[in-house]
Amino acid sequence: MPSRVILLTGAAGGIGTVMAEALLAAGHAVAAIDRDAAGLGKLAAIPGATERLHPIVADLASEAGCLQAVAAARTRFDAIDAVINNAGVGMSSVRPDAEAHHPTIEELSAEQYDRFLAIFVRAPATLTRATLPGMKARGFGRIVNNTTSYLTMLRVMPYGAAKAALEAMSAVWASELAASRITVNVLVPGGPTDTPMISDRSGWPREKMLRPQIMGPPVAWLMSEEADGFTGRRITAARWDTKLAPAAAAERASRAIGWPELGADAVWLQG
Repeated sequence: MPSRVILLTGAAGGIGTVMAEALLAAGHAVAAIDRDAAGLGKLAAIPGATERLHPIVADLASEAGCLQAVAAARTRFDAIDAVINNAGVGMSSVRPDAEAHHPTIEELSAEQYDRFLAIFVRAPATLTRATLPGMKARGFGRIVNNTTSYLTMLRVMPYGAAKAALEAMSAVWASELAASRITVNVLVPGGPTDTPMISDRSGWPREKMLRPQIMGPPVAWLMSEEADGFTGRRITAARWDTKLAPAAAAERASRAIGWPELGADAVWLQG
């Protein structure tokens, strides 16, 4: 399998670390982006990191931070073949028990909405826009967005609304790029995952949460040549069966991005 250069955001987090490990194990180079410098430093212990992982400290909440990260990745690796939009901000940033006791519309501030939307909507759009011309020129590209389960989209604000926006953008991008070798897919764990993003005050027992390691096999496969033509799909990593061939596992664990079944509800330009 050819080695690719992959821009991975949120690389120092629990899921990001798993993805970095899987991508390096598959022989790829990783531009690992996070605002947590200490967390990025720990990635140096991953096999292959010394030669093929480049840590980039950047705050993706601003357009300048996004463009700085892309520039740093290009300086180290030149071409960027894939973008994995995994960076996130958790509900515990609103308050530690926000998962268990959801903030109300009266409680949430404009600044809190702005931060969630900046990380989950503007940053993926900015990073994708900045790297897409190079992918088009080389005739290959991968865009993978980590959204969330539908239950969460409908359960908690502003996290759910921002992730729903990224889900909708993913569907639009997949359609826009359908005629190219640039694929756009969503990859989610499928439920609460045992990472530091979920506070100990969430009220959820950690032993019942999903393990972040489930994200490794599907993200590695999505970068492969075998995944050419697999686009516009949402993979639920918890449903990925490692006993199957990867293409069969992907088919079984995926469905269309977004909510295409709701399209029939529209009344569209009827005379």
